Amino acid sequence: MPKLGAITPILRIFDIAKAHEFYLGFLGFEVRFEHRFDDNAPLYTGIARDGCELHLSEHHGDGSPGSHIRIAVADIAALHRELIGKKYRFARPGLEETPWRTKEVTVGDPFGNRLTFYEDMPAPTVTDPA
Repeated sequence: MPKLGAITPILRIFDIAKAHEFYLGFLGFEVRFEHRFDDNAPLYTGIARDGCELHLSEHHGDGSPGSHIRIAVADIAALHRELIGKKYRFARPGLEETPWRTKEVTVGDPFGNRLTFYEDMPAPTVTDPA
């Protein structure tokens, strides 16, 4: 049976400086590669943090502004503290417990895309009434 691998979302961007401020400065990603067909061509770049890789593109047709992606996190409370501690002027995300038993931090990038970082909460324990 074939096995599927990790996905790499492509998010549309319109301003490289704003993308770097948000994704590298605020969220802590690092650039893995940058590609242009020539000096006046749109940028296509790969960024990563830990096991999470995203591609950002200025190319028309790559991604759609207003996309929403979910990213699993091993310690959502620590990520929340990290983001709040950066005092980023355009986002002060909250930490939310959802009815579907996750803890989530959602941030919007400067281009209308949303990223929800989440951690599954443990299943409730059932006690035997007897």
